[in-house]
Amino acid sequence: MMEPERTRRSARGWTIIALRWIAALAVLGVLLHFLPLAAVRSSIARVPPQYFLAALLGYLLAHALGVLKWRMVVNAAGAQLDFATSLQCYGGGLFGTLFLPSIVGGDVIRLAVGLRRSPRPAAVLAGNVVDRFLDVAAQAGLVSLGLALLPGSLPESLRSIATRALLAAIAIGAVLILAVFFLRGIFLRGRSFRFRRRLARLRHALRSVSARPHILVAGWLAATVIQSTFLVLTAWIAVACGLKLPLRVWLFAWPLAKLAAVLPLTQGGIGVREAALVALLAPFGAAGTLVLASGLVWEGIVVIGGSIAGLAAFVASRRNRSDSSR
Repeated sequence: MMEPERTRRSARGWTIIALRWIAALAVLGVLLHFLPLAAVRSSIARVPPQYFLAALLGYLLAHALGVLKWRMVVNAAGAQLDFATSLQCYGGGLFGTLFLPSIVGGDVIRLAVGLRRSPRPAAVLAGNVVDRFLDVAAQAGLVSLGLALLPGSLPESLRSIATRALLAAIAIGAVLILAVFFLRGIFLRGRSFRFRRRLARLRHALRSVSARPHILVAGWLAATVIQSTFLVLTAWIAVACGLKLPLRVWLFAWPLAKLAAVLPLTQGGIGVREAALVALLAPFGAAGTLVLASGLVWEGIVVIGGSIAGLAAFVASRRNRSDSSR
């Protein structure tokens, strides 16, 4: 009975990934329906190959810093992972976001490897949650900086939307924290001793991280550097396509577009991110064809970078397997 059930789950997973890729192509198709395809192709052709390769190298170096950040945070929780295992987790997660069927993206891959390799699985789970929180905090910081640098040129409608989005995110976070605090008794009522022990381990891991504020600050700074690198590389590619906008405009629009891409509508947020950028940059006079062209070039970098990350994760897994067999 287990084998047919596993087969059905696998088929359902690949059906989901196929539908999400179809959704991504559909969104891009809608954009190309309203924007001249010839102009988009012409803008893409303006990007010199060396620019593309340099941006790809910058993308990979930023994620190399991401590996170090992730390892630092999960080990602060007590995961005790070496660099090769951290690379396997992080690279596999980056690959899984693009190519594997998962509603929550590559976090499933990160946790699947980390929970198996760490002597303290709860620390991997807690550290990954904190790492994601630091990423979101870094993006929120970039949006706030963009809002601060665009007091006069930002349309009132966009300022209102961005402000409400930030306040809503803060409110949701506060509600979740309060709910966990006040409802923990109801949640734990009737639970088994084994479940309570696992929850205690998770709570201990979270406390281990929170007891090291320098790790949190360093993680947030690293996340800000990584997200800023992606932002600058995107703006640089856009200039090569013919789109020249002040960097403060990108500081406002790019993080919001990336947050919109988190919605599990398309694979890896492809299409959603471009549509959001076209809408967010239009009030600043950005031509939709140039925005879409730069977005498609960036997606090419993301796909190739994700493939390289998957290859690195595979090599790291082979090394871990050979080390464990000795």
